[in-house]
Amino acid sequence: MLDAPESRYGLADPKAAAALTGREFLQAIMRGELPAPPMAKTLDFSLVEVGDGTAVFEGEPSEAFLNPMGSVHGGWALTLVDSATGCAGMSLLPPGAAYTTIETKVNFSRPIAMDAGRVRAEARVVSRGRRILSTEARVTDAKGRVLAHGTSTLMVLNEDAA
Repeated sequence: MLDAPESRYGLADPKAAAALTGREFLQAIMRGELPAPPMAKTLDFSLVEVGDGTAVFEGEPSEAFLNPMGSVHGGWALTLVDSATGCAGMSLLPPGAAYTTIETKVNFSRPIAMDAGRVRAEARVVSRGRRILSTEARVTDAKGRVLAHGTSTLMVLNEDAA
């Protein structure tokens, strides 16, 4: 059994992480047994669901993320897409394997306003190869309107573990 982390945010012990499948690792973060990454604190979003080849993040836009024109900076939505697609891919990895994003592309469908409510990024794996995973995500507001959508290409690392 994993011990509860001292802080909700931080980096997991590499030995504990290496013993878990990607899905088990992500579930341990959601249960609070492993810390969430510091980026989640900085950008105020969190992993709320994980399945085989799927992941969902949610967050609340805040004044801290506004661009000079008064809407939420596109980088916030892009990071939601990158995080959700990466975790969707990670959910399929065996113990000891890791991944890195090779490329992420996002199309912004509408500005994210401060009154968007809870924003949700739902991702799934589209194609799984031995070393390359292709994923996609949709970012929606509290009313279900598409704010952004995108794709990511991931590379599996530690191939021997996979």
